[in-house]
Amino acid sequence: MTSFVARAPLPAEIARLPRPSTPDAVLVARALGGDRWAEEAIYRRHVHRVTAVAARLLRRSADVDDVVQDTFVEALRDLGKLREPERLGSWLVRISVHRVHKIFRRRRLLRWIGLERMDTNDEPLVAQARSDAGHEARAELALLDRALDALEWDTRTAWVLVVLEGYALAEAAELAGCSLATIKRRVARAEAAIALRFEEVRDV
Repeated sequence: MTSFVARAPLPAEIARLPRPSTPDAVLVARALGGDRWAEEAIYRRHVHRVTAVAARLLRRSADVDDVVQDTFVEALRDLGKLREPERLGSWLVRISVHRVHKIFRRRRLLRWIGLERMDTNDEPLVAQARSDAGHEARAELALLDRALDALEWDTRTAWVLVVLEGYALAEAAELAGCSLATIKRRVARAEAAIALRFEEVRDV
């Protein structure tokens, strides 16, 4: 199995990457046939999407790296189970969300037994802000970070997928492994909790 440790591509590798018009289904078929280049192309085409979702949900660089690595290892191992190769990107995100949920459960267990430690590599939303973001915008992002941290992982995941990542409700439900009605409830619950946190600050 190919190990997808981040590395700088060689110029020749860049030249061999598929054009954007190359269907994912073609890459999947070639990868299933043992084409290592197709595996690499799948990784390079979708790694930024998978990383973005994992980073927004976890906000710890070490955990994000693990999720991205494990996502592609699992995906290539189980590529034959993908029923709709043209939806490869969504399938990869779904795997990464499942991996993230495992980490959330582990964190909750560690907190419960008092063993979780602070990670010096935390990357909250405020750290992901644009370089030209003003003081007020950064303050609001910091407040949003605290509001998200107070949410249950399933509620937080739903909000991040729909609001930050821009997925439609139906696709977000698929990625989160729940029904459309459930994803709607989770997003509404998150919105209410976030609004309440901002109101409390304004009232101080």
